[in-house]
Amino acid sequence: MMNFTYTVPTKIHFGKGQLPHLAELRDYGDKVLLVYGGGSIKRSGLYDDAMAILKDAGITVYELPGIEPNPRIQSVRKGVEMCRAEGIAMVLAIGGGSTIDAAKVIAAGAVYDGDAWDLVLDPGLIKGALPIFSVLTLAATGSEMDMVAVISDMTKNEKWGTRNPHLLPTMSILDPTYTYSVSKKQTAAGTADMMSHTMENYFSMEVAAEIQTQFAEGILRTCIKYGPIALAEPDNYEARANLMWAAPHAINGLCRDGLSPGWCIHPMEHELSAFYDITHGEGLAILTPVWMEFLLRGKAAAAPMGSDAYLAVMRRLARFGRNVFGLDAARRAQDVIVAESAVLSLKSFFFETLGIPATLSAVGITEEDNFEVMAEKAVKNAAGWYVPLTADEVVEIFRAAK
Repeated sequence: MMNFTYTVPTKIHFGKGQLPHLAELRDYGDKVLLVYGGGSIKRSGLYDDAMAILKDAGITVYELPGIEPNPRIQSVRKGVEMCRAEGIAMVLAIGGGSTIDAAKVIAAGAVYDGDAWDLVLDPGLIKGALPIFSVLTLAATGSEMDMVAVISDMTKNEKWGTRNPHLLPTMSILDPTYTYSVSKKQTAAGTADMMSHTMENYFSMEVAAEIQTQFAEGILRTCIKYGPIALAEPDNYEARANLMWAAPHAINGLCRDGLSPGWCIHPMEHELSAFYDITHGEGLAILTPVWMEFLLRGKAAAAPMGSDAYLAVMRRLARFGRNVFGLDAARRAQDVIVAESAVLSLKSFFFETLGIPATLSAVGITEEDNFEVMAEKAVKNAAGWYVPLTADEVVEIFRAAK
C-alpha cells in the first residue's frame, strides 16, 4: 500500500428531515447564490422549503437556475459575475452532481481574478473559494463529498475535470426522500456512474491494499442489490438511502488512497459527452465492458497475451466476478473463464437489469468522424491508465462500442 493523506472535512447531514440545517449557512454570511437546474426542485416543493428556511435565517438569496446536465462554463461565468457584483458570501447547490460541480467552480471563480475556465484547465490556480453547500437530489457523482468538478465548453467540444481541496463542500444535506422522483433513466445512469467511479479505483496494479479493495467490492455489491430495487420501487427508502451513501464513498478517496489507479473510462467518456452531450452514466456503462473485453483479448499495448500485466488484469477481473457478482460456481474454474463471465455479468446488469442503452448508436452516436480526435485528446489528457492504451486502441474501443 502506498503512502497517503486522507481528509474529507465535509459535514454530512444524512436522512429524513435534514433540510433545516440550511439555517447554519447564517454562520457564513447573509448572501447566498442558489444554483439549480430545471424545475424539478420547484415541482417537488424542495425549493419553497429551502427558501423559507433561508429567509427565516435572514439570508438574502440570489438565484442561478438552468444549470445543464453537462454543466457549461458559460453558466459558471454568470454565477461568478453575480457573486462579484453582489458581494455574495457563499454558494448553495440544490440538485445533482452537475449542479454541485457548477457551484464549486463558481465559488472558486468568485475569488479568482481571471476567467473561471482557467481554473478548469489548471486546478493549481485555485487558491481559495467561497464556502460551498449542497442539497443532493440525485445519487450518482459523489460531488457532494469530494474535491472534483467537471465542466464543459461545448463551443470547443471540451469537457475537463478539475480537482482541488478548496472545492470540497463545507456541508451537504443528503435526504434520500429527495431522490424518490428521479426518473428510471437517471436512477440507472446514476447507479452506473457510481459503479464506474468504484471500478476506476478497483482496477489498480497495486494489489496489496486489501481494505480499499474490499471497500470497493462492497460498494459495487450495494449498487447491484439496490439499483434494481430503486427502479422498481422509486420510493423505497432503504434502496435510495444505500445508493445515496454509496455514491460519495466511490470517489472521496476511501477506495483510492493508497493505490495508484489510472482512470481509464472517464477520459474516454468525457470526450463522448464533449462532442455529443450524452448522459455521462450511460456513456460509462457502454464503454466499460468493451474496455474490459479489449484488455482480456490481450491486445492492449502493454499487456500482450501471456505477459505479467495481462495475467494481472485477468486475475483482477476474475476476483471482480467472484467477489462482486458472486460467481461461486466458477471458483474452481480457470481465472480467464471467470473473468470473461464477469464481463458478461456486468453487461447483463447494465443493459438488461438497469435498462441502459447498450451501444453508442443507441444514444445517438452513429458516425465515427470524431473518434480519432476524441481518442487523441483522451490519451493526451488521461491522468494514467490501468493498462496503457494508444490513441488507435481507444479508437478501436469506440468502434467496438458503436
